[in-house]
Amino acid sequence: MGHDDLDAVMDGLGARLREQRTRRGLRLADVSEITGVSISILSRLESGVRAPSLDVLLKIARVFQVPLDELVGAPASGDPRVHPKPVRRHGMIYLPLTTRPIGVQAFKVILPGREPDARICQKTHVGYEWVFVLTGTLHLQIGSTLTVLDAGEVAEFDTAAPHGMASGTTNPVEILTLFSAQGEQLHIRDA
Repeated sequence: MGHDDLDAVMDGLGARLREQRTRRGLRLADVSEITGVSISILSRLESGVRAPSLDVLLKIARVFQVPLDELVGAPASGDPRVHPKPVRRHGMIYLPLTTRPIGVQAFKVILPGREPDARICQKTHVGYEWVFVLTGTLHLQIGSTLTVLDAGEVAEFDTAAPHGMASGTTNPVEILTLFSAQGEQLHIRDA
């Protein structure tokens, strides 16, 4: 990478850092507390007065949960592959299948087996979700309605309604899910 390429990558870094932080509703003090980087350094990075070191960029990328090349605005490598890193939350394993932190997000999710009569925890949030069952049986509860989905079946719903998902058997269930915080619904159009 030549000097001009480096300048192009670094140009606009401060604005990207500020945009990532404000999109997540974080203050400079929040990012400082999590990363250990002083508020004054973070402020100078966002204003473009200071060039960041690699260790500072890595800390910030981890807080924002974005790839480093996306954070700095590096030119695309031409490799379209996504290299998912599994994340374990609430006993489920999430494999992100998209790299963009905004717009429609895609995940492969593995839900552990459980006793079928166990309670399903429900939550609500802004957005719209589409679920495709790869293997197993999924119990999808929306409000008081329980829907049983088997491999190959699909469901879509507004996440503003109380909802929860769990394996319908003692075996794990694998699903693909698309989630949109902006609430876009999926549509199939003729070419």
